[in-house]
Amino acid sequence: MISKSPIVIVGGHGKTGRRVDALLKETGFATRPVSRSTHPSFDWNRPEGWASAMEGASAAYVTFQPDLAVPGAAEAIAELGRLAQAQGLERIVLLSGRGEPGAARAEEALKTCGLDWTIVRASWFNQNFSESFLSDSIVAGEVALPAGEVREPFVDADDIAEVAVAALASEGHANRLYEVTGPRALTFAEAVEEISRELGRSIRYTQLSPEAFRTGLEDMAVPEEMIALLEQLFTETLDGRNSAVTGGVQEALGRPPRDFSDYVGKAAASGAWSLER
Repeated sequence: MISKSPIVIVGGHGKTGRRVDALLKETGFATRPVSRSTHPSFDWNRPEGWASAMEGASAAYVTFQPDLAVPGAAEAIAELGRLAQAQGLERIVLLSGRGEPGAARAEEALKTCGLDWTIVRASWFNQNFSESFLSDSIVAGEVALPAGEVREPFVDADDIAEVAVAALASEGHANRLYEVTGPRALTFAEAVEEISRELGRSIRYTQLSPEAFRTGLEDMAVPEEMIALLEQLFTETLDGRNSAVTGGVQEALGRPPRDFSDYVGKAAASGAWSLER
């Protein structure tokens, strides 16, 4: 059985991290969500602080910032894995990215660390529309992105969290890779249209050229490294390689994944896109 000593959540305030934290606590597990702002802190750029964040823990859920696609991510995951083994952790669950060569390198690095591992491989979250950079655009009535007719099987962050918690809190998930998606694939335009119908107001989708997208980000003073990452996600990764629906949620949890329409209804009811917020 897995020990009930603390489970570290690297990125404990992120979309999936805070959900993993809440679910583990509901299950009765002690947790230690860590980030740059916590004590002990965890900063991917300051590996000298990782040991104190991991001390006394039994397992870890790991999300990498800003993305496993960036240079050096695989090396950081390898070092964290070695440290976790030295600290006596029993397993690591890693949130990885579909169709990203850098993420694949990080996955291989984790597998060699000597710990039980579980990889949850995902791409675009439903919650990108309500808890991230697209939320303000929806409220404003126009979503403008360099994404055309390529379909994406958006996955719910709640499903990702439940898969991660199953791997952390129960047996049978060691050394498994779960590639998780929603049950159907949509274009960004179709996703925006579903939100528009649910809200009962017009929300326009505009396809931008890559050049116009970059210019808009530069005008908003987005850092160059983030611009480069977003360009990669919208051009290289969003090229159809991830359009296929997978059965990872069913495999891990024994139930189908949440549908995008269910997410939209729940988010709308919560006031996520309220004009009065």
